[in-house]
Parts: sequence; C-alpha cells; structure tokens
Amino acid sequence: MKARLNGQLLLLLVVFGLFSLANALSGTFVNVFLWKVKSEFTLIGWFAFSQQIAIGLMFYTAGKWVKEGNKLNCLRLGIGLASLFYAAVLWLGKAAVYYIWPLGLTLGAALGAFWLAFNVIYFEVTDANNRDLFNGSVGLVGAGCGMIAPWASGFLISQLGGDRGYPLIFTISLGVFIGAGMISFWLERRPPEQHYDWLIPFVQWKKKNSPWRAALPALAAQGIRDGVFAFLVGLIVYIATTNELKLGSYTLITSAVSLISFYAVGRWIKEKYRISGMFVGAIAMGCAVVPLFVQLQYSSLLTFGIITSLFSPLFVVPMTSATFDLLGVDEQSVQHRVELTVTREFGLLVGRIVSILAFIVFVQWRNDHQAIVIFLAVVGFAPVITTWLMRPILQQKLKQKEKSASHD
Repeated sequence: MKARLNGQLLLLLVVFGLFSLANALSGTFVNVFLWKVKSEFTLIGWFAFSQQIAIGLMFYTAGKWVKEGNKLNCLRLGIGLASLFYAAVLWLGKAAVYYIWPLGLTLGAALGAFWLAFNVIYFEVTDANNRDLFNGSVGLVGAGCGMIAPWASGFLISQLGGDRGYPLIFTISLGVFIGAGMISFWLERRPPEQHYDWLIPFVQWKKKNSPWRAALPALAAQGIRDGVFAFLVGLIVYIATTNELKLGSYTLITSAVSLISFYAVGRWIKEKYRISGMFVGAIAMGCAVVPLFVQLQYSSLLTFGIITSLFSPLFVVPMTSATFDLLGVDEQSVQHRVELTVTREFGLLVGRIVSILAFIVFVQWRNDHQAIVIFLAVVGFAPVITTWLMRPILQQKLKQKEKSASHD
C-alpha cells in the first residue's frame, strides 16, 4: 500500500515548518550577531554548549510531563521559550554577549521541549509504512525554510544595516513563533500514558542483546559532527565573506540542493538500501570538507555546502527512521517510547557535548582558518562510525522483514 500522510501529520508538518521558519530567519544570524559584537570562538562555543546542556535537562525532566500529562503543552512550552529568547535578545541588543549562559540555556530549553514533544507525537502518528515519507517531508519542509528565510534575512540586514536589520528579523521570528503556538491548538490531544521510568535512559545500554548498545554510540558519533557543524559552518561563511547577504545566499543555494535531495531520498529510498545509502552519505559528508583545504573562500565553502546538502539526506533519513523504529520493536518498547526518545537524545547529546568542548579547547591552542578546517575534517567523518555501528541493527531488521514476507 502506498504511504500517505493524514491530516494530523500534515498539521504537525505545518507547526514544524513555522518553528523551522522562525529559527531559519534568525538562527543563522544569532551567532553572527554575537560575533560582530565580540569576535571570540570560545564565546560562540560556550553559547552552543549551554544550549546542549539545557536540551539534555529539558528532555530528561520534561519526559515525565510528556508521558503522564499533555505532550502538546510541552510542544507549546518550547515555542514559548523560543519566543522568550528572541524577545530577550531584542531587549538586550549588543549587551547579549554578557548573558551567553542564560540566553543559551533558554534557547536550549526551548529546543529541548519542542523536539521532545515533536518526536513523541511524530512516533505516535506515524508507522513503519509512512515514517520514511514523513522524515523526507520534514527534511523537505526544513530545507524549504532554510532556503528562503536566511536569504531574506541576509537581504534585509544588508539593506537596512545591522542596527536596524537584526532587530527586525528577530521581531519577525518572534511573530512566527507566536503563530506556530496558535496553530498547535488544532492538533489532537494525545492521551497520557503509564508511569515515567526515570532510570531507562541510563540503563538501556546495559541490557544484553539490546539494540541500544550499538545505537547509542552510533548516535554519539552522529552528534560529534552535528555539535560543531550546527553553529560553525554559517559563522565561517560570514567570517570569510563579512557579508550577511552572501551567508543568506549560501543557505539559499545549499538548502535548495538539500530540498531536492530530501525529496528524492524520502520518496524513493527502500529499506534494503538504507545501509549502502548511509555509507555513501557519510563518506561524502566527510569528503565535502576537502575543498576548504585548498582555499577558504566563498566558492570553496559553497562547494562544501552543495556536496553536504546533496548527500547528507542519504545518511539522515535512514538513520532517523532506523533509530525511531527501535521505539517500536516490541510492546515494551512502545510502552516506554518517551523514555527511549530521551535515551536517543542522550546519545546525540554526548557526541555534541564532546565535540563542542573539544572545539573550545582546540581554539585555545589554534584558531586560524586552516586549523579550524582540520578540526572540521576530523569530526566530519564521524558519521562513518555511526553507519558501521548501525549496520548490524539494519541488517537484522531487513532479515526479519524478509522472513515475515516469505511466511506471508
């Protein structure tokens, strides 16, 4: 039967799209805004680190609320905290550099609350038949927002100047977040579940024959790349060009490539091709850094971005589907899907924290452009480890499906 997205999935996509749009409008430029006030890699690193700490704490503590209470309110809390963050940045202006930790913790808590609720709701309203399609659609919407919004922000900033442009885009983001919160009230309330088990995220990897023993280090390896690339690439583009419009154009072009690639992968990738797709995607993502060794300029950065955008969906879509499939391998897993969602995030979080701390230490020693590129190259190949660790899980799942099909 052909996979389809029902009304609730489409509505969830709208809320996700607005949340992504608001983040894309301003998120790309928050680090640039801070850099222009105080050009220190360590400051940007600590800002990213504080976000990850808050994401982990929010995932863990809000897990009880999501499982035993109204998970949609947790989703709305994330949207509300994101609104609060941008309101605070608007109020503080250039003084925001002196409040890196409270600002980072607020933004991290917003992201943690939103993504915890989103991931749990997403799992509840999808199944194995339409999960790849929904993941592809999420990537498609995210890429579309990332394609248009940063370019528009860069254009406004370049036309109005930083003193007027940055407050304007932060204000627009604030309005879009409010709109996302209002639309979320059309989502159907999900029923509460059983008691939240606080220990599962810490003991799951200890169980013999548990797929999480391989999945958690695989997720950590994925997080190693994501932790640094998420904030550093856009900043490097700005440092190399000193032009917000060029940064916006960079995201426009790379997101356009990503949009097409996510659409193709989400629509046509088959489960039997997940392993090979992930290997190709992971290796290409690592090799994409090579042009930056030649010369750190806009053309080489654009080449890097295009290669990454073209091949990363081959890795991201199967990896996301495979790890979320672990939330439903048996009845016990389904009953503890909230705790396992937290477990999944902890795996990613460990990798992100390790890479960000490594970056902060590294730039204390060397912070020239060539050294930064070397650091990106090292962490850029981490998804290859992820694919290698996930291979047994994917192979076992494929064998089980083939065995089930033969019995039918």
